[in-house]
Amino acid sequence: MLKNTSLIKDVILKHGGSDNNSGNSSVQIALLTLKINYLQKHFILHRNDHCGRKGLLKLVSRRRKLLDYIKSNQREHYLFLIKELNLRY
Repeated sequence: MLKNTSLIKDVILKHGGSDNNSGNSSVQIALLTLKINYLQKHFILHRNDHCGRKGLLKLVSRRRKLLDYIKSNQREHYLFLIKELNLRY
């Protein structure tokens, strides 16, 4: 899906601070957002891909849980992240 390692490293640097900080919650949310956006474009062409749609729902659920975690602990960072990734809240 996301095999562009330079894009992934850029996202990790932008949201995590260093290239080794890929476990940060905001980095995980940004990477999940990239995957979700890719799958949304995929479903425009492949409307009957029901297994892929189930995977998309899992990714959205995982992102929602991480966003809820950040919202409960770091409210200002949550609002910044929502604005930066163009997400609804």
